[in-house]
Amino acid sequence: MATGVKKPPIKTATKSKTSAIKKPEARAAIAKSAERKLKPNQGEPTLSVTAPEYWEQACQELMKQDRILKKLIPRYGSGFLVTRGDPFTTLARAIVGQQISVSAAQAVWDRILGVVGKKVTPARVLAASPESLRAAGLSGRKVEYIRDLADHFASGRLHANQWQDMDDESVIRELSEIRGIGRWTAEMFLIFNMIRPDILPLDDIGLIKAISLNYFSGEPVSRHEAREVAANWAPWRTVATWYMWRSIDPIPVEY
Repeated sequence: MATGVKKPPIKTATKSKTSAIKKPEARAAIAKSAERKLKPNQGEPTLSVTAPEYWEQACQELMKQDRILKKLIPRYGSGFLVTRGDPFTTLARAIVGQQISVSAAQAVWDRILGVVGKKVTPARVLAASPESLRAAGLSGRKVEYIRDLADHFASGRLHANQWQDMDDESVIRELSEIRGIGRWTAEMFLIFNMIRPDILPLDDIGLIKAISLNYFSGEPVSRHEAREVAANWAPWRTVATWYMWRSIDPIPVEY
């Protein structure tokens, strides 16, 4: 623990008979999130989606284990983790979103749809000129990354049909072989495409900011400190991370 940094209340589990999960408003908020329709982005269809099967159980256990999430989960109970895309779309959106805000990433993605058409596929990305992709808002480096990703999918060099049977670290290792995809991007894929329940993306600036604000009164937070906080979230660190993101940005994160 860094000197002078207030230790967060990570071990506080409520034992009160009036726990948040017993309150009607908290349970109703989670139940309300069981199904909803997504508003379409430009060129994307409206989707009817349901929450991951573990979502309500995770929310109940997190509220019992962590006093900060006990407050946050009922506040943002009308949403849940969703994905719109296939593996290529999810990874492409994650590349677009590297180091920029959720709203900025969506704006760039909308312009990419204007370049390649309403469905982003490996073939359409490879057919688009690098200049048109840069004009859509991608940096020169991200243009290289998204084209290399498209080439990996088009050539069949990836084992996408095997990923469901692979553990988290094995998927991360394979994805990290693609240019421009590091651990953060691979973890976004595990969260948003594979819906893995216990992913902790410590390289995510939004997560670190949210932990700082919610647990350390805004003081700087190290990866070690963030990991200590998140130890109380296991085995539902994906769900806790999603609520951390919501606490600092009202726009739900989607890839």
